[in-house]
Amino acid sequence: MRDILKKVQLSGALIVLICTVIGFGLEIYEMFNNRMITLPDLLLLFIYLEVLGMVTSFWGSLKVQLTYPLFIALTALARLIILQKKDVSSASLLYEGGAILLIAIAILFLRLRRSKILKIDASKDDI
Repeated sequence: MRDILKKVQLSGALIVLICTVIGFGLEIYEMFNNRMITLPDLLLLFIYLEVLGMVTSFWGSLKVQLTYPLFIALTALARLIILQKKDVSSASLLYEGGAILLIAIAILFLRLRRSKILKIDASKDDI
């Protein structure tokens, strides 16, 4: 049963990998056709690269590192703020900025968990 689940996980990772590469290629093609590269385009490419990194990491260890999805979420929120331009209320910008701040703090805590100052037992690292 465990082998079947591993094969299903790897098959799913392969599908995500293929779709990400296709999406990355289509975005490059779109930028080439438009003859213009904008910041949202670059952030979208960065999201694709983070997904590729996450799949590559998963493929090697069969574990998803929690920081990859958090970085993807940070980039996606930044892209959302940039794409909204001036058509959004200031309250929405505050909520989105607060979400970015919370995710950044979560990443900081994840990075500090290996710090000797916090005295966290590294042998119990499940993340």
